[in-house]
Amino acid sequence: MRYINKQDLLIIARYMGSLMIGIGVMCLAPVFVDLIYMEFNAINFIVPSLISIGLGLVSIKVLKKYDANKIRLKHAMIVSAFSWIWAGLVCGFILYSVTDISIIDAIFESISALTGSGVTIYPDVEVLPYSILFFRAFQQWVGGLGIVIVIIYVLAKPGAVSNKLYLSEAREDRIKPSSKATIKQFIIIYLFYTAVGISLYLIAGMPVFDSVCNTFTTISTGGMSIKNANMGFYQSDIIYFITIFLMILGATSFIVHFNIIKTRGKSLIMDLQFKALISLIAISSLLIYFTSHIVPMDNLFVVVSAITTTGASIQSSSVMAGWPPFVLFIIMMLMLIGGSTGSTVGALKLMRVITFFKGIYRNSREIWSPPGSVVAIKNEGKKLSDEVVEQSGNFIALYFILILITWALLCLHGHDPFNSLFFTMSLQGNVGLEIGQISQALQPQLKIVGILNMLTGRLEIYPVLITFRAFFEIFKR
Repeated sequence: MRYINKQDLLIIARYMGSLMIGIGVMCLAPVFVDLIYMEFNAINFIVPSLISIGLGLVSIKVLKKYDANKIRLKHAMIVSAFSWIWAGLVCGFILYSVTDISIIDAIFESISALTGSGVTIYPDVEVLPYSILFFRAFQQWVGGLGIVIVIIYVLAKPGAVSNKLYLSEAREDRIKPSSKATIKQFIIIYLFYTAVGISLYLIAGMPVFDSVCNTFTTISTGGMSIKNANMGFYQSDIIYFITIFLMILGATSFIVHFNIIKTRGKSLIMDLQFKALISLIAISSLLIYFTSHIVPMDNLFVVVSAITTTGASIQSSSVMAGWPPFVLFIIMMLMLIGGSTGSTVGALKLMRVITFFKGIYRNSREIWSPPGSVVAIKNEGKKLSDEVVEQSGNFIALYFILILITWALLCLHGHDPFNSLFFTMSLQGNVGLEIGQISQALQPQLKIVGILNMLTGRLEIYPVLITFRAFFEIFKR
């Protein structure tokens, strides 16, 4: 049985056209920064952008008969995966042409920025042009909300297409009847908090360029810094607290943000995921405080950075490598869990973890209860179906399998086992924290594996698996 046929490929190519146009437009944004700082790299942004836009227009024109009624969820998932890959290729080519690194390094850096992973290949980011620093930050900002999500709002009409593409990026929650109306509200919230972040950093004395870039990387929970010392460069507790505040905002569900004013803050206080997030931050910080001699600010900052999957840091990776093993274990568990569903974070996400453990409790309770007893699982008063619980378990199993495969490959290539596990969990969770500077010593083949980790982490595995299945179908013939 063929799951992907010629018509499926043409439908995918048709809707890729719109996204290719959007990606091309996105890559033009740094041109303004290039002109302001007179760096004369504009052509390196314009040419790849125009190629992407041109190919997108051709795809739409030639395949216009494949309209919205023909798109299915499998098409949307493959379109979503291809869009992230195409964005990584186009943005990577720009980095390759401007900064003269290898093409694999450039694609790795680009995918790291887009997925909010924040792992960088550059040993010295402060020598990079301002346009490239802005470009990396802007990629994180767009990727935090979702490349496909942003482009749906700009280019797609309400209806089947926008709905399928919305679902393809592992988003199901809505605050409006249509996907496009929901996305509009998400973007308004995102823009508002971005403006708040820039303003707070400016008030704290941060330069304008730094304020914009750091807000982009923090509200998106990306964490890829414009400074070698990351946020530790600023040596300011006020800036650290602002960053902590923005990281928590980014890790909180957009639906909760939308309802804050309407419910006078009750939506935030009553949200199960937000309560779990704050509780984990508090418990983890206390555990680290009582079991180590780490400075309280360093302690709190890294805890928030890990659970929000931001990857921003005050201390260097070499300093973190010297922290007690139990502290690193806590950080790894936080990187594994992540923040709220419906936010900008990566990792497993709190609701999936909560549902998984409630499923274990339900199964245990049914065993010790009288025969025939049915135990319901509820989250915030809503009954969860067995299918939702099963899906959570399946996803977590797949997630761990990917971690084990990458960890084994890193060990096979001679990297330290503990550092490799930490780095793998950071990649898969789109975090960006590391110990031991593995990113600077990765072999080319491991960079390709890392790219797949970051993509599966951001797209929540299934769109990438379905895309691989499509490739298998094509080459099997």
